[in-house]
Formats: sequence, C-alpha cells, structure tokens
Amino acid sequence: MQSSLKKSLYLGLAALSFGAVATVSTTASAKSYATAGAYSKLTTDATKRNVEATGTNALYTKPGTVKGAKVVASKATMAKLASSKKSADYFRAYGVKTTNRGSIYYRVVTMDQKYRGYVYGGKVADTFGGGIKAAETTTTATNPTRTIGYYLKDVTKNTLWSAPKYTQYKAKKVNMYGAKATDTFKVDQAATKTREGSLYYHVTDVNNSAISGWIYAGKGYVANATSQDLGGLSLTMADAAATNDNSVKVVYRANGAQVATATWITNASGTKAGATVGTDATNAAGTKLAEFVTNSLPSGYTTTGTVDTSSATYGNTVYVDVTAAATSKVQLIADKVDNTAATVANPLAVGAKLSASDLTATLSDAGIKALTGTKGTQIGDNLATIQSAFGTAAITGTKTYYADNGDAYHYVFTFEPTNFTSDNRTATYGDNLTASFSAVLTKGAPKNTSSNSNWIA
Repeated sequence: MQSSLKKSLYLGLAALSFGAVATVSTTASAKSYATAGAYSKLTTDATKRNVEATGTNALYTKPGTVKGAKVVASKATMAKLASSKKSADYFRAYGVKTTNRGSIYYRVVTMDQKYRGYVYGGKVADTFGGGIKAAETTTTATNPTRTIGYYLKDVTKNTLWSAPKYTQYKAKKVNMYGAKATDTFKVDQAATKTREGSLYYHVTDVNNSAISGWIYAGKGYVANATSQDLGGLSLTMADAAATNDNSVKVVYRANGAQVATATWITNASGTKAGATVGTDATNAAGTKLAEFVTNSLPSGYTTTGTVDTSSATYGNTVYVDVTAAATSKVQLIADKVDNTAATVANPLAVGAKLSASDLTATLSDAGIKALTGTKGTQIGDNLATIQSAFGTAAITGTKTYYADNGDAYHYVFTFEPTNFTSDNRTATYGDNLTASFSAVLTKGAPKNTSSNSNWIA
C-alpha cells in the first residue's frame, strides 16, 4: 500500500515537474523574439543596389526574427529566384532595419515587383550577405565595328528603354516623340543581360540627342554579313505604314494556292490609289517593285517565269506564280594528281575528294544563283553559267605537305571545264554536282584563301 502510494507520488511529482518545465519553456520562447530598430532608406546609387537571392533565407513581411513576421517567399522560392534565368527575378534593395541582436534585414523588391519584403542580409553594415548578394544585371559587350547609320525598324513599336528591361528597377520606355522613320541612330554602348544573354545597344538619335536609350540588338552587327539580325534596329530606313495610296500587295501562288505575301511601300509622297507605280519608284530601302518581288520570294520557291510589274497600281495586288525550288551543291574532286615534285608524307591520292580544308574555290554571285532552280528539272543551260563562275585561274590549296627533307609543299589546282559539262549533263536542281580539278604538288607553303558555303565534303 505504502509502496503503491510512493509510486503514485513520484509519478505525480514527475508530471508536475514536467509541467513546470513546459511552462518555463513557453515563457522563455515568448521572450526570444528580436526587436527591430528604425527603418532607414538606402541612399547610395540605386544602380549599385541590385541584388539576387542566395536561396539560404526566406523573405518576410518584417525582419524574420521579429514577432509577427510572415513569410512572403519561402526559402525554396528564394532558391528558385536565385537560380532563375530571368532578369525579372533580380531584387533592388532600398531600405534596412537592424535588430537588437545585430542582424541586418534589407527591404527588397523584385524587378517585376512580384515579391517585396525583408530578407536577412548578414551582420556587416553596408554589405549584402546572408540571403542576398550583389548582382551585375548586365555585362559590358564590345561595341559593333559599325556605330553609325542605324534606323529603328518601326518607330511606333521598337521603342528605347532607360535600361534593358528588368536590369534596373522600374526601367522605363523612352519618350519617342519627334522620332521619324528617316532618323539615323548611332551606337555608343553595348551590353548583354547577364541572365538571358541577350544583346542590347545604347543608341542616340543623330537628329535629336534627347531621344536616347537601350534597344534589343538581336545577334548584333556582323561585318561583311549578307544579312543582319539586329532586333529592333535596321541598316535601312523603315517603310511607312501601308495604305491603299502608297503600297502594292504581292501574293505568291504555287499551283493556284497562296503560299506567301509581301507588301511594297513607296517612299514617295502624294501617291494615290489607282495610280501606276512606274518603273523608277522605290521603297525606303531604295528597292524598285520588280526587285522587291524577286527579293521577297518565299523560302524554297522560285518564279516560273518573268515577273511583269509594269502595270502595277497603288492599292492593288500583283500575283506571282512560283514553284518548289531546290539548290544544288558542288563536290570537288581531284582526278589528275601529279606528285612527282617530291616524296611527301600522306600526299593527295588520285581521285581524292576535296573539301574546304584542301581547296576553296569562290563562285561568282551569278554562279551561286544558277545553282537554284525548279526542283527536279534539269539544270541545262545554267551549267555553263556555273562552269564559267569557277574562272580559269589556278587555285592554291590550303594544306601543307612536308617532304622527307622537311621542305613544305602544297597543291595547285586547275578546274577542268570539259569534265564539268560532261559529268553533270543530266543533273537536276537539288543534285550534287561534280567539279574535277587537276592537282600538281608544288614547292612552298600555301596562302590562305576565302571559303564558300556551296561546297560539300
């Protein structure tokens, strides 16, 4: 009986002891909240306060250790923002509070204003740490080799920005009032968005320096390229908006079905619907209607005959019949190889196929154009055009061969026109053509030559 009582007493004391501890623990927890000091606005250069999440701390409505702080973005969400490839997920720091424990919390907002709150920033004043770190939202790029003579593709759509979008907080569109399609722009800076890698140019209107800002530049200017990908910029003046009074619609048809359209717009003023376009009229790029029709052919098609635009009138349509096209490539072959000049390691073998690493021949524009025609039809008379495009001059090979005594040698190639006509007499557009060359081993190292994309290995 006493033993039983003692056990009950001990158990009761144990329970009481446990309850007392629990009560003390709750009281201690209530006193563990930090207190935050006064809010201070950050006054340093705003562009130097761009930060990104590190993913180690959540974002709160108030400093995270202060009573009543609620989660705005969880630690997992902050980790996603940290690894994001979008500039919109950078933050701008604009305020700060310090707790009585010396913890610094920065007031931040994402560039797209989706998330706003306090994040732990370490314990060193004026330094970003903990849940955020300093970010370079753009990376300086090399200015293009051409810095003048750019146009906006469309002054009503391709606007300029005070900074590439989302790389600075509240980056805004530049006021384009007064900008004209005829205005040229100069480039004075280039930068890429660090996360996206997209290229931007900073440009200024030559006619009005107040119109200045950043614009997406595509792949950027490439010297000597046949076409340019410049985003919102162009190297030619933009056309005006199309109306019945200044434009002609071009419709391309294959077997009676429409496959593409294009619109030619004159750069002349005062034209009226129904008036004849005339053979001398040009668009903003200086292109006549007949040239425009040819230049705007849909990819993979060619015209079935001569295009007549002499009777075209403003506000009306020119119909152009087209057919599926194919482009042939040229395979180079050395069928007569003279290796008598010296004994060299790995000389060119008789009948060897050449590639751009052995021989580079450059066709004329006429020759390249003659390689494209109606798919499946014989190349015929155009073989002569392609053949003449090779020229008669000997071509220096690009590879170096070494003789047993260490002397350098190269091959000199000579085109064989008779073989070209014979080997390709039945070829149709889309077939690979064969061009044979005699090759003579010649003493001396080769000189560099240009390349052409119409060759195949």
